[in-house]
Amino acid sequence: MKKVLSVLAALALAAVFVGTIAYLWKKSRKPPEVWETASPFVTDIVSKTVATGSVVPRKEVEIKPQVSGILEALLVEPGDVVRRGDVLARIRVVPNMASLAAAENRVARARIDLENAEREFERQRLLREEGILSDETFRRTELERSRARAEVQAATDTLDVVLKGTTKRAGDTSNTLVRATVDGTVLDVPAEEGRSVIESNTFNDGTTVATLADMSELVFEGKVDESEVGKLRPGMSLVLTIGAIEGKSFAATLEYIAPKGKEENGAIQFEIRAALSKDPGALIRANYSANADIVLDRRDKVLAIDEGLLKFEGAQAWVEVETAPQRFERRDVRTGLSDGISIEILEGLTEKDRVKSKAVTAAPRAS
Repeated sequence: MKKVLSVLAALALAAVFVGTIAYLWKKSRKPPEVWETASPFVTDIVSKTVATGSVVPRKEVEIKPQVSGILEALLVEPGDVVRRGDVLARIRVVPNMASLAAAENRVARARIDLENAEREFERQRLLREEGILSDETFRRTELERSRARAEVQAATDTLDVVLKGTTKRAGDTSNTLVRATVDGTVLDVPAEEGRSVIESNTFNDGTTVATLADMSELVFEGKVDESEVGKLRPGMSLVLTIGAIEGKSFAATLEYIAPKGKEENGAIQFEIRAALSKDPGALIRANYSANADIVLDRRDKVLAIDEGLLKFEGAQAWVEVETAPQRFERRDVRTGLSDGISIEILEGLTEKDRVKSKAVTAAPRAS
């Protein structure tokens, strides 16, 4: 009996050992790899770069006063549409005391000279009527009187300009009225009523009363990196996406590329400008931020594959093509344009080929 029990125990121990070995071997087996495949496809490939910037009016004009003084009245506000010559503001002149005194003295002297010229003219006229005075002498006296009258008028005008910034004879051409110099929309009115303003002159830009722009002619102004600027040329098409206008894009044409770049945040950026095509149904405001997709090149209806399927050996591109189920061979290909996702295949593949893609792990085989 003891002998039988010993045999059974040995058999049980052997069975446990064999089972453990079998279990460990089964766990160590790698499931077979199964490769997915992808076929070439026909698509449009567009190579493009993106420029960031904003949409601004092509013509933007700052309106400045022609006389210094106090801004007495503002007649427009941002958003108003004005025509050339419309009055935007009115200036009240604050006279300079030295200039005022000089102008008043000039008027006084001119009137004295005129009174003297009038008396002399009257005396000469009587002498001429008596035949004592020659016509030539009388004409000189008449000329002196005319000059004295003109000087009085000029002195009076000067005094009016010092006091009021205009003259009675000037009428609507008064310098105290700030007028629009172009047709357009009022974008900004930085000045306020009651503020002192300075005239625009040779030594000073003057105080800006209002900013006008023609909103019917807009341009995109942006910047591109130096690595991309060499691929650009005037006349290229742009597609603008404006952040404030969702679900709509706008066409534009590149018209300017800066000949000199500027360093920004350690990178060289080049300014570009593109003219927007008119879209009567869109309300675009000045300085909207926008992104421009610049089409560098495109291929329509070409054979392509996902760029991630390509492998390289030096400059030679190649893929693995399925020749039988889960059997692959290398095939060299010649590529064309890429958009970063898909790449054009010029030679080496057809639409019927199956290209090795990615591996998926199969379920372990039953033992």
